[in-house]
Amino acid sequence: MSFYVVVPARYASTRLPGKPLADIAGKPMVVRVAERCQQSEAGQVYVATDDSRIAEALEGQVPVVMTREDHPSGTDRLQEVAAKLELADDDIIVNVQGDEPLIPPSVINQVAANLAANPACQMATLCEPIEDADHLFNPNVVKVVFDDDGRALYFSRAPIPWHRDAFAEGGRDISGGQWWRHIGIYAYRVSFLHQYVQWPPAKLEQLESLEQLRAMANGVAIHVAPAIEVVPGGVDTQADLERLRAALGGRA
Repeated sequence: MSFYVVVPARYASTRLPGKPLADIAGKPMVVRVAERCQQSEAGQVYVATDDSRIAEALEGQVPVVMTREDHPSGTDRLQEVAAKLELADDDIIVNVQGDEPLIPPSVINQVAANLAANPACQMATLCEPIEDADHLFNPNVVKVVFDDDGRALYFSRAPIPWHRDAFAEGGRDISGGQWWRHIGIYAYRVSFLHQYVQWPPAKLEQLESLEQLRAMANGVAIHVAPAIEVVPGGVDTQADLERLRAALGGRA
């Protein structure tokens, strides 16, 4: 099985400007992400960016594809990369977020293999168990429900499925069910990316602010499976960055 990895990297992060170039133990974060991806079984790893500073930081280490500045989503940016590289419709691209410098290469391989093994699906993604109520009821933690064949039924910021009896009067006991947190790594077929950018935003997508709901609204099957290895959280805030620096023994 062959696949590509694309790491979208934007300089203009709302909560942490310049995030891809943040120093982590002597290396920019985007370089650390790319190095993790290069340890996977991908045939090639690319970074997609609209900023020359990011491209310069990666020079000689990983190929960079310069993309437009006006993309409304990371999926649109991936489609531009696929078009520029003239990838075949049945090629598989794995989208690895540029703020996950500790992502295990094994899960990159896993999500690509899952899509390849499920030809009826156009996307694949991963999840992990939710084991405490604070995460379940946190709208920043995206939940996913999937069927017995591993096909997504719905993604939501709400606590789904809803435990009728345990939650009916404000309870938060989650011992009687199984909940899954969506992990934001995706594998796509290139043909799907070309379709996706032609669809207008879906009502559910706009309501939940979740891009994958545009695919589901248009009848696209998404494969979901528990990750085979723990995926550490990404870097969203300065506090996240400081924790990662401390863990790796680096200094800003």
